[in-house]
Amino acid sequence: MRPPDEPGPEPVPAAEPRAGYQASLATVLREWGRIGCVGFGGPPAHIALLRKLCVDREHWLDATEFEDAISACNLLPGPASTQLAIFCAWRVRGRLGALVGGAAFIVPGLIVILGLSALFLAGAPPLWVRGIGAGAGAAVAAVAVQAGWNLLRPSWTRAKQAGSPRRIRWALYLLAGGTAAAVIGPWLVLVLLGCGLTELAVRHPPRRGSRDTPGPRTAPRITPLPLILVPAAAARAAGTARAAGTAVAAGGLAALAWTALKVGALSFGGGFVIIPLMRADAVGHHWMTSSQFLNAVALGQITPGPVVQTVAAVGYAAAGVGGGLLAALIAFSPSFIFVLGGARYFSSLRGNRRAQAFLDGAGPAAIGAILGSAIPLTAALTEPWQYAVLAGAMLLLLALRRGVVVTLLTAGAAGLIISLAGGPLPH
Repeated sequence: MRPPDEPGPEPVPAAEPRAGYQASLATVLREWGRIGCVGFGGPPAHIALLRKLCVDREHWLDATEFEDAISACNLLPGPASTQLAIFCAWRVRGRLGALVGGAAFIVPGLIVILGLSALFLAGAPPLWVRGIGAGAGAAVAAVAVQAGWNLLRPSWTRAKQAGSPRRIRWALYLLAGGTAAAVIGPWLVLVLLGCGLTELAVRHPPRRGSRDTPGPRTAPRITPLPLILVPAAAARAAGTARAAGTAVAAGGLAALAWTALKVGALSFGGGFVIIPLMRADAVGHHWMTSSQFLNAVALGQITPGPVVQTVAAVGYAAAGVGGGLLAALIAFSPSFIFVLGGARYFSSLRGNRRAQAFLDGAGPAAIGAILGSAIPLTAALTEPWQYAVLAGAMLLLLALRRGVVVTLLTAGAAGLIISLAGGPLPH
């Protein structure tokens, strides 16, 4: 026996969980598929379900790592809650788990939205379907305003704490995003990237050395992979804008692929920021009417899973089931690439000042775009009763704080009653 005063062996620190060894593929398929089936309510609901599963119940991740992952996903373009689901699956079952978990999270809602698209976007849908679509579509602009307002307040608080110059730039970015969403929706992505790169340049200007008094040599800075992808995406978008514009003008699958790429790889802010990115393409190429586009946005809100699946409804309108599947594949592929290529850097990305500076520019522009999208969405309404439904939706969402799904279902019920009573419907 060791004497009492003799020091014992050094305690062995607890090993950190290794990615890929916490759960079986069957478990990932079952649990992520369940979240994909019951995840109504958009990103807040998805985050809550993932936290309950991975942190509270199974303890696959600790709370700090989960919060770091949320922050990192918000710094990346594309659907943040989808990227979080892919990251959590990667964390518990490695690359194959990320592919299985991500697909299980996405596919249930994708099946539902394609089925509803066949019903609501048919050439001659029944009267009751048209009534529900007209009612729910009338409330979409209110949902956009609520989404933008919920993001506006915390973003402004951060800018206000940073001083007057930051507040002025914040307001300019917000205005630029709102104007772009209302006027040049298809190229909003360039405005978002431009605002992000402008803020990055202002806060971290390139260092210039002096030839006469050279400074000491410093070690090269290692930039996390996701941060490299952001300016690379900006360069690619700017370099191919002319060619892509030609493809969009020509219509067809090339235009659909470009629309889906903007949604999945080049959109900051997620959620409703995809609306101005899609609307001009969807309506301008005559894939759908303005009223049908409102229906597509409403379908993306009331179905489970990520809201970005709205792009599948646009793809369905453009080229049937194949177009819907193609649009979804292109829109969600960048999320898998970002996570599989950069998940190991997520913990450091949260504290990366350059990544945060970029988001401080792109973020307000994205919020402005969400608010600005309400203008063309409201302009798409054609019947007087739809404006009354819109006002009621504003009351439910902003004053009474009802949920989005409940509001859209209520608006759809109002449209159904009006249609059955013989009220006029959008053509």
